Amino acid sequence: MNPLDLLKMSLGSFSGHTLRVRLTVLATSIGIASVLLLTSLGQSGRDYVLQKFAGLGSNLLIVVPGKLETSGGPPVAPGRTHELSLDDARHLRRNIPGVVDMAPISIGTMPARVGNKERALVILGSNDRLLHVRQLELVAGQNLPSLDLEQASPVCLIGSTVHKELFGNRNPLGQTLRLGEYRFRIVGLIAEKGQSLAMDMNDFVLIPVANLMRILNRKGLFRVLLSIRSFDEMRTAEEDVRKMLISRHDKEDFTLITQQAVMSSLGDILNNLSWAISGIAAISLLAAGMLITNVMLITVVERRAEIGLCKAIGAGNSQILSLFLAEAALLSTAGGVIGVGLGLLGARIIQWLVPALPVSTPVWAIELALAVSFGVGILFGVLPALRASRLPPVEALSRRA
Repeated sequence: MNPLDLLKMSLGSFSGHTLRVRLTVLATSIGIASVLLLTSLGQSGRDYVLQKFAGLGSNLLIVVPGKLETSGGPPVAPGRTHELSLDDARHLRRNIPGVVDMAPISIGTMPARVGNKERALVILGSNDRLLHVRQLELVAGQNLPSLDLEQASPVCLIGSTVHKELFGNRNPLGQTLRLGEYRFRIVGLIAEKGQSLAMDMNDFVLIPVANLMRILNRKGLFRVLLSIRSFDEMRTAEEDVRKMLISRHDKEDFTLITQQAVMSSLGDILNNLSWAISGIAAISLLAAGMLITNVMLITVVERRAEIGLCKAIGAGNSQILSLFLAEAALLSTAGGVIGVGLGLLGARIIQWLVPALPVSTPVWAIELALAVSFGVGILFGVLPALRASRLPPVEALSRRA
């Protein structure tokens, strides 16, 4: 039996059972659409999160005060922990060969006021290198002055949200911004950046780190951000930073976080989550497969006479097997094609409802969905096909169960 005849016979067998065929195709299409849509959401969510984290900067090494213990043993004996100081930050910038930029970070919140408008704001204290390290840009004005870390200056940069909330359509450059009891002159406006992990990079004020540490009466830094020359030098720079800080603090009372390590771990977690979500959706495919098996078994019973006649005129077991497998594969593949269409439509609808999440369906997911739909038909059509192929001609023609 050539493929064209096989296709014609398979399509012809569907004409007498349109409702049954439609329900089977519908079940398969729902399963495929669910898998495709959830796979697309998982992949898009993974790419979105990793893209936002990549916005932290290029080849970034973050120094955090305090040692983050991951072992399950008892805590170490309490002792004096050194804070990260401005002097630590200065030494890291000057003495670590792979470090090309450094930005100390101090952070706090306080009320900001312009005229009769007031709101609480996140205040970052850093230096003029923060914009480069964090890949921020200015749309107007100038950067913070290049000062020694201990030197204060009553100037600030503001984000786009601060501009809109406190100044409206007015030009903020040269205006005075009151932070608590202190006055700062706005010298620059930071371009819109969006969310960066948990922080809105449009809704903050940047002032020299010395100013914020004096205002908050702090001696230690919240973080030190180090930009490393290249990815290949990251591991060496990490070890050099560790050795230097241990020599200065007499112990390892700090934590080093590399951007690549966190992104790799985060990527693994999100990949596993995507597979788990797809696995949950695949349960509907299992239900569709069971429906295909049931439909094909009923079809075998109803078509005993046809099977017997085919065998009586010379059709072999392999031809009967091929016929029923082809019918099951056609049912599931038709459902797969419709399911892909429904999945793509669902992705478009979600993109329209949630513009912030760039939902996209990778080509490999479409190809995999079609391959899976075909495989489901073959897998769940094997049992009915084998049963049909093994029917003796005389028993089949007698129409006895």
